[in-house]
Amino acid sequence: MAVLSRKVDYALLVLSYLCHRPEGGCARAVAEKFGLKRAFAANVLKLLCRKGLVSSRRGLRGGYVLARPAGDICLDELLDLLDEPFHLADCARADGDGGCGMGGVCPVRGAIAEVDRRIRDMLASVTLADLVREPAGVDARTAFELPLCVAGGVD
Repeated sequence: MAVLSRKVDYALLVLSYLCHRPEGGCARAVAEKFGLKRAFAANVLKLLCRKGLVSSRRGLRGGYVLARPAGDICLDELLDLLDEPFHLADCARADGDGGCGMGGVCPVRGAIAEVDRRIRDMLASVTLADLVREPAGVDARTAFELPLCVAGGVD
């Protein structure tokens, strides 16, 4: 069981690309970098735009850029914005016991809720900047080298 969905995985790929390219990038460049279909990369970028994490510019020098600094985007916020909030168990959700029917007699519900809270606190402390920091010895400038999209703008 994966904690992060594929939607979050791809959003993190795209956001990491934009973190390393303050001048921005286009769907074609993102698709080429990660071996994705251009239409798929464009859909992820559009989703991130709708959620306010990325902004787009049209025109000859158009493309996508981060809407805010990477240090201001926390992992728990990203999960929530993408409608993939973290919950250790259904009973840890704010909306009740998740339908298990054992809420009144469950001997571990309180402990599970506490672990869930701790994990959410940790997710709130991890920023996009933390996630995309390059390991020692890796040059971020060469890791994300691709030409700018100067001919097509936002695609």
